[in-house]
Amino acid sequence: MSTPLATARLQLNAGFTLADACEQVPYYAAMGVSHLYFSPITQAVPGSMHGYDVTDPTIVSPELGGEAAFAELAQRLRAHRMGIVLDIVPNHMAAHAANRWWWDVLLLGQASAYADWFDIDWNSEDPELKGKVLAPFLAQSRQAALDCGTLSLVFDDASRSFQVQAEGARYPLTHESLPLTGDSVAQTLAQHDCATLAGRMRFEALLDRQHYVLDWWRCAGERINWRRFFEISSLIGVRVERRAVFDAVHALPLRLFAQGLIDGVRIDHVDGLAQPLSYCRQLRTRLRAGSVQRPDALRHDEPWMVVEKILAHDEVLDGRWAVHGTTGYDFMDQASAVLHDPDGETVLADCWSEISNVKSPAQEWLIEARQLMLNQHFAVEYRALLRALWNLVQFDAAKRGWTLAAIDRAMQRFLSVFPIYRTYLEEGNGDSRDIGWLLGAAAQASQRFGQGGDASLCMLLDGLFRSLSTPMAATQPQGKEREQLRRNAINRLQQLTPPLAAKSLEDTVFYRYGRLLSRNEVGSDLSDFSLSSADFHRRNVWRLAHMPESMVSTATHDQKRGEDSRARLAVISEMPGRWAAASQRWLRWAGFQDNAKPVHTAERYMLMQTIVGSWPLDLSLDDAEGLARYTERLAQWQVKALREAKTSSSWFTPDLRHEERCVQQLRALMLGDQADMRADIQRFIEDLAPAGAVNSLAQLVLRMTVPGVPDLYQGTEFWDFSLVDPDNRRQVDFRERRRALEALQTQPSIEKLLAGWRNGRIKQTVIARVLRLRRQVPHVFARGGYTALLVAGEAGSHAIAFLRAGGDDAVLVVVPRLCWHAMAAGKGTGLPLIGLDFWRESYAQLPVHMSRRTWLNALTGEEHYFHDVWLPLETLLGRFPVAVLHSPAA
Repeated sequence: MSTPLATARLQLNAGFTLADACEQVPYYAAMGVSHLYFSPITQAVPGSMHGYDVTDPTIVSPELGGEAAFAELAQRLRAHRMGIVLDIVPNHMAAHAANRWWWDVLLLGQASAYADWFDIDWNSEDPELKGKVLAPFLAQSRQAALDCGTLSLVFDDASRSFQVQAEGARYPLTHESLPLTGDSVAQTLAQHDCATLAGRMRFEALLDRQHYVLDWWRCAGERINWRRFFEISSLIGVRVERRAVFDAVHALPLRLFAQGLIDGVRIDHVDGLAQPLSYCRQLRTRLRAGSVQRPDALRHDEPWMVVEKILAHDEVLDGRWAVHGTTGYDFMDQASAVLHDPDGETVLADCWSEISNVKSPAQEWLIEARQLMLNQHFAVEYRALLRALWNLVQFDAAKRGWTLAAIDRAMQRFLSVFPIYRTYLEEGNGDSRDIGWLLGAAAQASQRFGQGGDASLCMLLDGLFRSLSTPMAATQPQGKEREQLRRNAINRLQQLTPPLAAKSLEDTVFYRYGRLLSRNEVGSDLSDFSLSSADFHRRNVWRLAHMPESMVSTATHDQKRGEDSRARLAVISEMPGRWAAASQRWLRWAGFQDNAKPVHTAERYMLMQTIVGSWPLDLSLDDAEGLARYTERLAQWQVKALREAKTSSSWFTPDLRHEERCVQQLRALMLGDQADMRADIQRFIEDLAPAGAVNSLAQLVLRMTVPGVPDLYQGTEFWDFSLVDPDNRRQVDFRERRRALEALQTQPSIEKLLAGWRNGRIKQTVIARVLRLRRQVPHVFARGGYTALLVAGEAGSHAIAFLRAGGDDAVLVVVPRLCWHAMAAGKGTGLPLIGLDFWRESYAQLPVHMSRRTWLNALTGEEHYFHDVWLPLETLLGRFPVAVLHSPAA
């Protein structure tokens, strides 16, 4: 198989196994997908719903069906001329008893063969953790757990060994600390029974002799001596920069590629690795080496590699990356931003400032969140960075006077404004791009904070980063030691900034700052409310030139809300005044008035946006059962949103009373006697919904036709109004989707599809027909040119048009944008269709050499011949809201 033509993402778990995925192969083949793209298939924590908590990366999870089921699935896909892309997790594993590497470390400590496979600091500044590993998994302090009996000694019959049982989990005991003796098992257990003072003292002494320290989970942020995945203390960082670790972690995907069972990989959280660039080059080399073993028909295929990577506004993957591109968060942001009206930004920002009672711009919210995360959630990681930097500067006589406190002040300010996820200082001198990011952020920090005693802030930061980027030859005095310290400091910095950025923005500010929630999405930047058509075209031209095989996505398992929810909410940017009036009306509901602090009003304001964005199109007010199901989904979202915001509640210290009060208010609103208010909300949604559907179809067509490999997230071929996970991982009704696809074989009329637009089949139709065109002319979409077309006339700014051309084939794409006013003025049909009058006297301009050709509309079946370069938009968009036309080779 060559590079994927289009992928479909499927979430595997015990409820949807490899065998279940196998049943869907004919459906996705008929849809036109070339590759299924799976969540991790390796063995994970029992019952895992996502697979990222890996316990054994060397085997296919038995819960999913094991390797036999995977081979059968691969064989069936090959029979349909399809392939597989695997999601691999090189950054972390589960700190769980089922992880034999982790268990061995707990058992043997530094003597374990895996002691340096995990990113553990065996020389912690905490005296109790010297040579030990923290196990912060107790639900309470160790003393409290001993008091209440949740921490005890047990005997494991299977392994014939004594073990520690804590909160239902098991931990090993070193062989010498409690060997099997002549005493009976019962006697030994009785001797360590915490019900007696002597037994408790023996048991505590036994715990002290282990290679791990059991502690309260709340202590992890201050004590943990190993790198976590973000702030999740059940996931431990893996050191794949070590050859033995790399080999073990990648043995399975390398073998599956060599056997011809997979065609590529998606690399999860690549920015968590110590050396992402070197890692990607090594993985590509190893995959290519396996090509000689692949079946003859696949031997010359290049392994397709994409990385899960968040890019800043003006950041791109540069030439150092040995990958085909990202997983598409960047495109997801661009496709959404181009559908937002820049004229609505100020009104919506002012509305939010009034409701939240905070006048600060969005960037201030982010700085505050970063400082919170740095000092409370990543305190131990931050202290380790400070120590590493201080140790490094001791090698420079000019910097030895710098105190740890001064470095602390400088780094606090620097990290609060650092604009990207991370830099990539890996080999030799730092790349100029990385040094530019560091020094630019240092200057920004100095400009913002450099007052009085901190006037030398920029100079201090400049010196620090030049120390980081300047290696010392091993032949120089103390050169080897200095280089080790430099490497350690670089790793500490570069492995701290990604989780700090993610947890501050995506998992804090996006739940605090509610200007317009459609712009609070993974890959988005709060400073970028909208994107012009010209900028959107420029991004596509860049992708074609540099990353033409990058994945382009508009829905993922990490999204905050469904792609069609975002498209509907984008309409609010076109009608901010009406939204402000409606939302203020709803917030005055008596049920929202108790404890009406600004923060609570802000929470309710974001709840109202969530309701407006996610209300199912088929949900009527008299459907009591449907309303109840939807309300419980909203309640689950609301509790998560409150805890992620860390204002009224949090995961660390949940305010259960406030959460319950919010949920009760939600239920009263949705299920109580507030029928008039619900009717008012639904009328507002009905006003938005057709324009939202037009946005959805425009977003969809852009994803399917711009340079890149389009990805289809499971189930989103129908309308996707899902909420944040786990809501977006709910089981998909594939039977209904298969029936709908089979019905397409009868070629239903466009009018019939438009009339039934609420059932989502119109969206599936567009996907299937564009994918059919992609299969028909793959050269156009794989490497064909991209030409932005001028759109002129009164409605010129309300359409995006471009041309893809390869050989003599050409594909013309035209989609609308910012058309709510036109649809509202029509007041007519309630359909996602823009009236002909709006498009009259507006035209898309073809290049001269493309005139006088016949074009076939892939969506409507209509044939057109344009003798001129000016194409009337009323012809292109008058019958259907989006247009994809193919002009075949002569």
